[in-house]
Amino acid sequence: MKKLMISAVVASAMLAGGAVAQTSDWRTVTPENLWVIDTSKGQVLVELEPRVAPNHVERIRTLTQNGFYDGLKFHRVIPGFMAQTGDPQGTGQGGSDLPDIAGEFSFRRGRDAGFVPVENAGEGYRGFVGSIAIGTQPDAQMFLTTDMKVNATPLFCGGVAGMARAASPNSANSQFFLMSGQNDALNGGYTVFGRVLKGLDVIKNLQPGSEAADGAVAANADTVTRARLASSLPENERPNVRVAVAGSAPFTQAIEAARAAKGASFNICDVEVPVQIG
Repeated sequence: MKKLMISAVVASAMLAGGAVAQTSDWRTVTPENLWVIDTSKGQVLVELEPRVAPNHVERIRTLTQNGFYDGLKFHRVIPGFMAQTGDPQGTGQGGSDLPDIAGEFSFRRGRDAGFVPVENAGEGYRGFVGSIAIGTQPDAQMFLTTDMKVNATPLFCGGVAGMARAASPNSANSQFFLMSGQNDALNGGYTVFGRVLKGLDVIKNLQPGSEAADGAVAANADTVTRARLASSLPENERPNVRVAVAGSAPFTQAIEAARAAKGASFNICDVEVPVQIG
């Protein structure tokens, strides 16, 4: 499908017509939505996004607070694709004692989500809600729905945190993966629940598995040494993470820089969300 690029001027006009106005260029990630994952290769910070996948975020919070992920292996690592963990068996076959949860492959987006469009995508747009890239129907469709919302599907760009599952779409449990590259084949079939704000280099440096074994790591697997919500850490140990507000000057500059660098091949996954860590 042909993609027509939307200029910053058009994006601003669309924002004025439907999204929530912003008063600051930066927002601070709340401690309950900041997932701090220490690994044997370094630290990864993930922003959880309950607006996109509330049940999966709640599962991640529950297991993290129980110390479930501490010491688990990155049992499947495919360079340029993703690194997967969350299985106590270390084989990809295990999970927690909690029941499986249904897939949250899309969500209902209202005007209060603060959606900022980046590119035209046929009958809809691709843009951002918070730090998550999504494909969605236009705001005009909201007038035709009883809940005044439209469908939105998170996109599997590099840095996305997604939930693993078996063949059944409703079989997610404890395993998750962190994307090291874009993979459109996952869009609409797997759940996005957050985005890496720091540590993409760590993910790319994890011990890879063999190509013949579909990424299964046979030896020297890296581990999650400790996973915590920032809200459970002492205040003096909590990372202070700020993210550029979608539609702000820093965010728009990041979009234009990616567009200039990629030219005609530009797509939304080329955008690096601006982050400040103190």
